[in-house]
Amino acid sequence: MEYSSDDIAAARSFQFATYIYTSMATFWVYDYACSLHEEWSFLLQSHWNKVKGLYIATRYLPFILLTTNLYMNFSQNENPDRCRVLANIDSGIGMVSTIFSECFFILRTYALWDNNRILLAAMASTFFAFIVASFTIAFTTTAPAAYAASAIPGITGCYQSSTSFQLFIPFLLLFAFELALMILTLIRAIQSWRTNTNRLYVVLVNHNISYYACGLLFSVVNIFTSLLLQYSYHSMLHECAPLHLATYSY
Repeated sequence: MEYSSDDIAAARSFQFATYIYTSMATFWVYDYACSLHEEWSFLLQSHWNKVKGLYIATRYLPFILLTTNLYMNFSQNENPDRCRVLANIDSGIGMVSTIFSECFFILRTYALWDNNRILLAAMASTFFAFIVASFTIAFTTTAPAAYAASAIPGITGCYQSSTSFQLFIPFLLLFAFELALMILTLIRAIQSWRTNTNRLYVVLVNHNISYYACGLLFSVVNIFTSLLLQYSYHSMLHECAPLHLATYSY
């Protein structure tokens, strides 16, 4: 039986995304296993507070995110409604993970600016607007999306046969927000680089800049892939962003 070039391209992109999800899950579990002793020492010995709760949520949500992705890609699932529900759950978990990660760096920027409450209010209100806009766009574009089984036998999982160019907008907003945080960090670093030699301060600034640089790169890549590539390719990169953000948050 002959298959169309579109069916072959769709199956190839879907399989490639499945391999990448599996690799990400493997490396994430490996990273966790390597730091298991330090992880549990921190969880059991440190004091419980709001920041620790935020850390735990940020650290462990990617496990649920990866599990959901693997289930969507490997399960024999030909029910479009079920695929749509799983996709909404996946989008929600990914966005919540991103929100928690960004909260860490809002708090870090707040600390760099000597706990300036006006700046904190400005960052929090801007971030809230970003959250509302991103959730609205994500779920209004995912809800009507069409899902279909692959025409090629042996290709399992939920395949989204149609997508919307609007999916790039949340990443454009994230790019703008992280760029603003990066500028605030650089301004503070320039103002204090001669007077503040505290080791923790230096580590905080360097870590923030590294995070923002990688975050901006992922946002730009996601913007272009959302506009130019098939859904399987850019959905795979969509999932990389929350994992990157969660990794840099601890």
